[in-house]
Amino acid sequence: MGTIKFCWNEYKKKKRKRYFEKLKKIQNELNHYAWDILHSDNFDKSKNNMQHGTISVKEHSLQVARQSVIISELLGIEHSRRDLVRGALLHDYFLYDWHKADKENPHRLHGFHHPARALRNAEYEYELTDRQREIIIKHMWPLTIKPPMCREAWVVTAADKYCSFLETVHLQKGHRRKKRK
Repeated sequence: MGTIKFCWNEYKKKKRKRYFEKLKKIQNELNHYAWDILHSDNFDKSKNNMQHGTISVKEHSLQVARQSVIISELLGIEHSRRDLVRGALLHDYFLYDWHKADKENPHRLHGFHHPARALRNAEYEYELTDRQREIIIKHMWPLTIKPPMCREAWVVTAADKYCSFLETVHLQKGHRRKKRK
């Protein structure tokens, strides 16, 4: 019985090590393709705006970028990794807390309107490719009516839906579950 437990523990250690190596590789890619975004003041300030539950817009964007890389590798899709990473990081670059209405913008129908706002903000700060624009403006499909036309935009759209679901139902790391009474 002790041998089985030892083997299982070794297996878990190796699996955990591979997982962290994969995360490190993905983070290196994010740094390589989007160092300027990751170290910008506005991207950093997005940590103060909540996205879903207790996850900030910054953390959500990072998760979507990581998940986009994983999905694209899993499916073996030929694509521009640079456009995928940069578009994923900027897909929610709207730079406001959509949960808090103000006189200037009540943030009604946020899901419909924030892609255009994110694109405008991203274009103001960065030089974007057509694919990056496509990712940002169409990541909310089917709310945005026109479907994505490039592979990268489809991957980011799927990753965004997946991450949003996990964040909303509190399955994402970093959430604290409330105890039921």
